[in-house]
Amino acid sequence: MIQIKRLSSTDPDFDTTLGKLLAFENEQDDAIEATVANILIDIKKRGDQALFELTRRLDHLNIASITDIELSPDELLQALENLPSDQRDALEQSAERIRVYHKKQLIQSWQYTEPDNTILGQKITPLDRVGLYVPGGKASYPSSVLMNAIPAKVAGVSELIMVVPTPRGEKSDLVLAAAAISQVDRVFTIGGAQAIAALAYGTETIPRVDKIVGPGNAYVAAAKRRVFGLVGIDMVAGPSEILIICDGKTNPDWIAMDLFSQAEHDELAQAILLTPDTDFLDKVAQSIDRLIETMPRKNVIRTSLENRGALVKVRNLDEACTIANKIAPEHLELSIDQPEIWLEKIKHAGAVFLGRNTCEAIGDYCAGPNHVLPTSRTARFSSPLGVYDFQKRSSLIQVSQQSASKLGAIASILAHGEGLQAHAMSAEYRYKIDK
Repeated sequence: MIQIKRLSSTDPDFDTTLGKLLAFENEQDDAIEATVANILIDIKKRGDQALFELTRRLDHLNIASITDIELSPDELLQALENLPSDQRDALEQSAERIRVYHKKQLIQSWQYTEPDNTILGQKITPLDRVGLYVPGGKASYPSSVLMNAIPAKVAGVSELIMVVPTPRGEKSDLVLAAAAISQVDRVFTIGGAQAIAALAYGTETIPRVDKIVGPGNAYVAAAKRRVFGLVGIDMVAGPSEILIICDGKTNPDWIAMDLFSQAEHDELAQAILLTPDTDFLDKVAQSIDRLIETMPRKNVIRTSLENRGALVKVRNLDEACTIANKIAPEHLELSIDQPEIWLEKIKHAGAVFLGRNTCEAIGDYCAGPNHVLPTSRTARFSSPLGVYDFQKRSSLIQVSQQSASKLGAIASILAHGEGLQAHAMSAEYRYKIDK
């Protein structure tokens, strides 16, 4: 029997208990930080020589030159051809849905002209070059390739560089096929902090990028934190999360499996159910105990649910929504009647799944919206990865002769007030001051 926490919003210490349950700090491991710092310094100083040495030592790959670590477009296409037809069809259909959705996010440049002919506006331009990190080896995350690469290409990124470790030469056809479908420009079989360093600093072989996206292990996360500012990054994500609000009318097996779907990611993942129906909590608990034994990753699921999961009794759905906003989950399922009405009460969530038929797993793979989402309560101020993360905005200002006098006078007064005389005089040169 799984010892998952049972809470009630009427408990006097509920807020404190919930706060402790939610608490997760991405504590930095000193040993990892020191190792990563040394790797970054080494790559920055010695470039390819350090990159090749580290790859040989850490990934057990015998490489000597670029030809040993860069995959050709033909190799990517061959990986696509090697896939069973059902896997290829699933990848292609998922990619198309993701592409269609993200095209809706495209932002256009705009400008307007004021009565005195001053022109103001905003120019949208894509990033020149983006690096995509993909976990490799025995791990196979083609969905991660699709979700990161397709928005970048829709945004108009000129060059997309993918790095994927291949320890002992182990390659995933699914991952490489996803790269082909997503139109990734170049793929290098390197990984770890050394790959992040190569993308951030550039080497003789690896081009320097403007932004790095994609998930990785603790070493990759530490490296991304350290190079942020030199390059952009998407986020340093915490453990996966799901919060389900249910009215008690959904099949309890469905809810149990939806909780499992996030708990199986790792032992630190979080899965929480909110419902006003006490009997339903009992039914879900029974489903959890029965279904857990059928799960290949049952040990991971068990640890996740017992350490960070909860079944929570709330007064009503209004209170459930209030608690959901406090939690600000990565994934929020509204498994209730008329979910669109209750959606109006939700302010903070990475992605919201409406209705009993909408499981979070569909969002992970093929619904269309991005599965790269804010975690650890950052949905209070962060958004899913999207096309806008691969575009930047430039302000446009063209001041007419008439406006130069009016705006120059305003600027002059404010600049003098700040003690910045050169600013003031720069504006004053454009107009005549009447004495």
